[in-house]
Amino acid sequence: MMIPDGIEDEEKWLAEGIAGIQHNAFYMHRALDANNLREVLKYSAQMLSELRTSKLSPHKYYELYMRAFDELRKLEMFFKDESRHGVSIVDLYELVQHAGNILPRLYLLCTVGSVYIKSKEAPAKDVLKDLVEMCLGVQHPIRGLFLRCYLAQISRDKLPDIGSEYKGDSDTVVDAVDFVLQNFIEMNKLWVRLKHQGPGRSREKLEKERSELRDLVGKNLHVLSQIEGVDLEMYKDTVLPRILEQIVNCKDDLSQYYLMDCIIQVFPDEYHLQTLETLLGACPLLQPTVDIKTVLSQLMDRLSNYAASSTDVLPEFLRVEAFAKLSSAIGRVIEAQVEMPIVGAITLYVSLLTFTLRVHPDRLDYVDQVLGACVKKLSGKPKLEDSKAKKQVVALLSAPLEKYKDIVMALTLSNYPRVMDHLDNETNKVMAMVIIQSILKNTSCISTADQVEVLFELIKGLVKDLDGTDVEELDEEDFKEEQNSVARLIHMLYNDDPEEMLKIICAAKKNIMNGGPKRLPFTVPPLILSALGLIRRLQGREGDLTGEEVPATPKNIFQILNQAIEALTTVPSPELALRLYLECAEAANDCDLEPVAYEFFTQAFVLYEEEITDSKSQVTAIHLIIGTLQRMNVFGVENRDTLTHKATGYSAKLLKKPDQCRAVYACSHLFWVDDLDGIKDGERVLLCLKRALRIANAAQQMINITRGSSGPVTLFVEILNKYLYFFEKGNPQVTSAAIQALIELITTETKSDSTAPDAVSDPFFASTLRYIQFQKQKGGAMSEKYDSIKV
Repeated sequence: MMIPDGIEDEEKWLAEGIAGIQHNAFYMHRALDANNLREVLKYSAQMLSELRTSKLSPHKYYELYMRAFDELRKLEMFFKDESRHGVSIVDLYELVQHAGNILPRLYLLCTVGSVYIKSKEAPAKDVLKDLVEMCLGVQHPIRGLFLRCYLAQISRDKLPDIGSEYKGDSDTVVDAVDFVLQNFIEMNKLWVRLKHQGPGRSREKLEKERSELRDLVGKNLHVLSQIEGVDLEMYKDTVLPRILEQIVNCKDDLSQYYLMDCIIQVFPDEYHLQTLETLLGACPLLQPTVDIKTVLSQLMDRLSNYAASSTDVLPEFLRVEAFAKLSSAIGRVIEAQVEMPIVGAITLYVSLLTFTLRVHPDRLDYVDQVLGACVKKLSGKPKLEDSKAKKQVVALLSAPLEKYKDIVMALTLSNYPRVMDHLDNETNKVMAMVIIQSILKNTSCISTADQVEVLFELIKGLVKDLDGTDVEELDEEDFKEEQNSVARLIHMLYNDDPEEMLKIICAAKKNIMNGGPKRLPFTVPPLILSALGLIRRLQGREGDLTGEEVPATPKNIFQILNQAIEALTTVPSPELALRLYLECAEAANDCDLEPVAYEFFTQAFVLYEEEITDSKSQVTAIHLIIGTLQRMNVFGVENRDTLTHKATGYSAKLLKKPDQCRAVYACSHLFWVDDLDGIKDGERVLLCLKRALRIANAAQQMINITRGSSGPVTLFVEILNKYLYFFEKGNPQVTSAAIQALIELITTETKSDSTAPDAVSDPFFASTLRYIQFQKQKGGAMSEKYDSIKV
């Protein structure tokens, strides 16, 4: 019985034990030098008696054992040399059995037995059988384990194996296997019994001490794996069944876990593949507390690596139906271990899926089967809350994406979305981001409407509010990142066939429109731009196509886009909606659809009038309207006049005079379009420029009144540049005299005492004058035009 005393006491007992060994070893060495067998046996037995202690922990006992082991090697050398002690090995084998105590007697017997086998005076199998049975005399767990460890150590190179010098006519590999197995079984029994030692010892300390001794037991399995004669047949028929029988019968979770792990690690992968059914059959019989998921994961990992090592072994995996056996075994284990936490079951499915993807990547039905088994396990339970379990589900769902690098493959798996349904909203969004990142990283193209529907079902946590989530509670930065990812995803939805592309756009629109006001500003623009790309591919296509619910014609697509942008106006996000209306108007212009283009412009103006109230936003919006309208060539005279009149009217009504001035002179471009058939109305251009000048003059006077000094002449210089532009373009209404007058006005203003130097307008004006000088000097027709302007 081990006594639960302090560490100091244990150190004292160890020191006493080592001193006893050294003392008796000293006299043993003297007897060895004198070749005095009687004295040698006497002092060696006294030395080995120190190993009879029960006071030491396994760790400290090991130190004591190693001291004795070193001395036993010297003793073996003496026993081997018959000329020194004059006794035959057979008599010596009998003689050492007269030692007083059983433990020293058995150590001496094993030492002489080693010499006996080497002498070949008796068959190795008989000596080994005698020794392994004699060791049954020591049943104390620690003493027995170390004794049998010594037996295993001195016998490992003397087993009657194939090619061994100790394999006689009557000795066979079976005898070697029987010996190692018997020693292993007895050692495991002692190891298991150790957990019942000392009622006062804490369970944690006992488990730690037992764990320190596990390699003593595991070495036997390593020896078995090294025996040349253990071929697949013997392993299958004898070795594995006997090991598994002992593992199952010992009913100890530490022993079962460690030994199952040993089997997987020490025996060849080929053996595991051929005995899969036997090995897996033991798994459900293990104790419920055994960490079977790690054992099975390691087995599948070994088999996966084996399959990856050579393509030649893959047919064998199919022949033995490895997937079916592993899948069935995992099902039985989960069923048998009712207390197994959900994370354990999911971890097993992750390992099985990893195995499947590595060994049978072409079998999508296997992948779906694993996901289906996971769904079955999760069904009837509330949504996962355990963070480790959620992490494992994400790993399970990510594995096919990482393997195939193609989301389309995952979209064909019927159980994929069903697994996602069991995730809580937060993890669902995490998984949705993983899916989107995979698509973007691998530039996967989603090319059918059905695939789009499945995809949006998978990422629904990002495109709409799930039950129980409040979009207002989301982190702003995270929300923006998520929605920008969805926006990028929309550009990955594509098909060369216009009809299918239209179905894709309709499917995406249906899902996006459920996103709520916070999401639409992110997701509608990419949808609109994607649809406009389709429209440009369809330019000139008219009429109805038979067999299609919604024919892919520009008109039909524009109707869909109008509905999508209208949703943005209710968000409200009027600036964005206005930009999109103008984009659509330009596309309608390219398709020569005047009524459609006019309608989009009308919607843009309505938004400007009713929704855009901020002065800065108004300035931006009116310049966008002017710029887009200037590029339009689809309008007839009446429609164009209406729209340009509106644009110039709104320009003159902006809040700030400088903004009014710039918008009005920008309108001048609406009356002079520099292409072959473009409008060229010089009078209205001049009207715009003169109106801009009046506004600039009014702005200058307001500054003078409020500040007591004239402001910068920047607006005048900008208008001068517009005059020069139209002058060069050949507008007959813009004359050199008008330019000359404007230059003189600016010069007078800049030289005025009330005008302070300005870092922007002064260099700007100087640069403009240099340009005029350059045009005068360069020669040619343009030089002649500029000749009358004096600078």
